[in-house]
Amino acid sequence: MITRSSSYDVGIIGAGIAGLAFAWAALRRGLRVVVLERDDRSDGASVRNFGMIWPMGQPPGPGLKTALRSRELWLELAEASGLWLKQCGSLHLAHRDDEWAVLQEFNTTAAADGYQVQVLTPEEVLTNAPAANPQELRGGLWSRMEMGVNPRTALAKFANWLAEQQECTICFGQSVIKAETGRITTEQGDVIDADRIIICSGSDTRTLFPEVFNRSELRLCKLQMLRTPPQPDGWILGPHLASGLTLRHYPVFQSCLSFPALKNRIAEETPELDRYGIHILAAQNDRGEIILGDSHEYDAAIKPEDKAEIDELILGKARKMIRLPDWTIAHRWHGLYVKHPTQPVLDIEPMDGVRLVTGFGGAGMTLALGYADLNWKS
Repeated sequence: MITRSSSYDVGIIGAGIAGLAFAWAALRRGLRVVVLERDDRSDGASVRNFGMIWPMGQPPGPGLKTALRSRELWLELAEASGLWLKQCGSLHLAHRDDEWAVLQEFNTTAAADGYQVQVLTPEEVLTNAPAANPQELRGGLWSRMEMGVNPRTALAKFANWLAEQQECTICFGQSVIKAETGRITTEQGDVIDADRIIICSGSDTRTLFPEVFNRSELRLCKLQMLRTPPQPDGWILGPHLASGLTLRHYPVFQSCLSFPALKNRIAEETPELDRYGIHILAAQNDRGEIILGDSHEYDAAIKPEDKAEIDELILGKARKMIRLPDWTIAHRWHGLYVKHPTQPVLDIEPMDGVRLVTGFGGAGMTLALGYADLNWKS
């Protein structure tokens, strides 16, 4: 618990994956840390996603380096905290000729760029992922780098484990109304002194430094997702699975000379997928549930209510990609995150000793741990 006046080396605002990542980075450097979270638990974008640690989605260079450092830290964290983690890898599936062309072209330079991948024949795909739909399957791209956690429990385990460390205090239900050099003030009237303040406020761009966020070019993104009940009889999905539609979503594939043909074909055949930013991913958690998604609507297009049309489009395309024993949808939800149009993350210092870090753009689980570690000195 914090007192009416407390002092720390580092004060962190927000207990999503970014805030917890910076808290852990500070602890590893022997610093005294307080984390303040306005909600009773982590309840933002960090817990409303697939739980994928997805280096394949990051461009070569600093992006991939950060993702792979995150991977190392997730393994360390899982061992220390007891959170569930699966080293499952991923498979991009190709059911059209243009999708297969992109995967094959990407594979020609992937190893030199640091990706641990290989192309698989349809028979090899089905051996590694029997859930893949064999009809018109051209092949797949296997990556050994990807892992999975259950976001609903991983964040809670992470926070609880940090709170057990002697030099870390985590306070939920504490709304921060002001952050300035050396000092944090909460809505409850608490004043916390901190030599360094890091604001990881996720999609909340209105409470602290709204004028800075207004100039930042961040875009708000809404995604819709679905989850099945636990699959029967211990059925296992295996690796994370991605459809050919996903090749449109990650810039790493867009430099392929064969990519425009794929992009143009999808735009002509199914413009509604582009309209809602839909691509298909499937993951399985420790309860055996299958998480399916997702869509991407931005800024003015975002409405409070979810669209049944989007859910049906996701399900329709998912059924063409994989086969499940049980397609019942037990849960539907949406998440919100912010994304910068040109930068992997927004990281700025609006005043001395106060740092704003947000806008991982849906890749927080993949990047946050590594980013906090590799960029601590800045």
